[in-house]
Amino acid sequence: MAFAAADTLLELDAEGRIVMALGAGPVPGGAAADAWSGSRLADLVGKAGQKPLADALGTMRPNERPAPIDVLVLCGTRHVRRARVRLFQLPDLAPAVSCALTYDGAPFALDVPVAPDLLGADGLLSRVRGTLRVPDAATAVAFVDVPGLDGPDEAHQRAAARIAAVLQASSLGGDSAARLTPERFALVRAPGASHDLEAEVCDAGAAEGLELAARITEAALTGSTPVGPTIRALRFALEACIKEGGIQDAGTAFSDSLKRTLKEADRFRAIVKSRDFALEYQPIVDLSTGVTHHFEALARFGSSSPAASIHLAEELGLIEGFDLAVVEKALQQIRRPGFGLTRIAVNVSGVSLGADAYVDGLMRMTAAAPDMRSRILIEVTESAAVADIDAAARRLTALRSAGIKVCLDDFGVGAASLDYLHRLPADTVKIDGRFVQNIVDDARARDLIAHLVSLCSDLKMTTIAEMVETSKQAAAIRSLGVGFGQGWLFGRPTIAPNVSVPPTVAVRRQGAVAGWA
Repeated sequence: MAFAAADTLLELDAEGRIVMALGAGPVPGGAAADAWSGSRLADLVGKAGQKPLADALGTMRPNERPAPIDVLVLCGTRHVRRARVRLFQLPDLAPAVSCALTYDGAPFALDVPVAPDLLGADGLLSRVRGTLRVPDAATAVAFVDVPGLDGPDEAHQRAAARIAAVLQASSLGGDSAARLTPERFALVRAPGASHDLEAEVCDAGAAEGLELAARITEAALTGSTPVGPTIRALRFALEACIKEGGIQDAGTAFSDSLKRTLKEADRFRAIVKSRDFALEYQPIVDLSTGVTHHFEALARFGSSSPAASIHLAEELGLIEGFDLAVVEKALQQIRRPGFGLTRIAVNVSGVSLGADAYVDGLMRMTAAAPDMRSRILIEVTESAAVADIDAAARRLTALRSAGIKVCLDDFGVGAASLDYLHRLPADTVKIDGRFVQNIVDDARARDLIAHLVSLCSDLKMTTIAEMVETSKQAAAIRSLGVGFGQGWLFGRPTIAPNVSVPPTVAVRRQGAVAGWA
């Protein structure tokens, strides 16, 4: 009765040789199973299944039933068929072993397939987004690491094509597999898929004479979380997995990474809601006079990295509320007695310029005192790309029309710097500190800054240099026409802006960088 549902029944002797075979052979309409009599079972399956079979047969005990083994059964030249093997040893027949084979799907060719066009990371996210929009849909994302797959020889290239074909065939709709790096893949599939993907990947490598080991982890996604945050969290966790070198071990599951990301998102929402973060203020000085022109407000999250928190907020769509909370705190500082007419610069992510809410919120905050708008400078960071530059330009134009100055931050580092300069209306350009650090000894850096200053002058824009740490650096940028400077030479970020004492050049710290972008 235990074998009633099997396609093929076998009896193996102590050496694993078939002494009896009943039922269907692996090829529909082909030879029956009795043609296998006298053959070793291990010789009839792919290389990836041979060791698990040998291990199971070598440790068999009467009345024991080891876990089923997924194998590829050979079907003549270059064809195989998936099958599941179940073993059992009856006490009266020991050391003989009873074996049942159940086939899964039709035979398929082992000829080297044409490598399918796999998705990239963005395509994978788009596919997941589409499946999650189906009511009550259940989807899994499986990540597959294949160490040793990346090789220059033809065997590795053929193995990569085979593995890509295996993963594509196993993915949802046959077109939902992605290649993340030369040795890492991901695919969207139904959760709890029954066939042994790891064994199939190993078989694909073995067909080219390569002994490859696949590591697989799977994350089940459901509709219990809104689609938008789930996709953004998935993207964030995906980036982390790639940067950290893939799946390190079986305990580092992708689902855990996703859960941590969503938990961190909840924590960030709570921080913004309670305003449980601090602003520190660093002076920006007029290089011609040495007098503080304005302060930049820098967000601080206790001991955790501001950059990591901001990146997470941008990816999860939480940055807009945070950017407005920063403006709110900066306006509170401006209103405090003794602050005079000093101005404050606040950072805004390119993501926040993707909708009207940020501009509308800033205008509401200053509606009762419109004169305060002239004391606010908006620094557009390149920590996240502006999705719709034309729409962002309209919003920045509205801010400038209300008297709020606009600065392009970290200029020269992001890929979109020149496009921003061309299409986004701005009053000031902040030159990234990496160009300033070596300006004294680097003639090329001096030439770049000189041409940028000239270009900004033609566009009626002022310039600020970041990370000015020495008097020689300050003299160099001043000689090139840069109008303003910021860095440890002029002052450290402080909880309360120091408006009563002129900036000092005594405080210096080589290599220190302050900023959340």
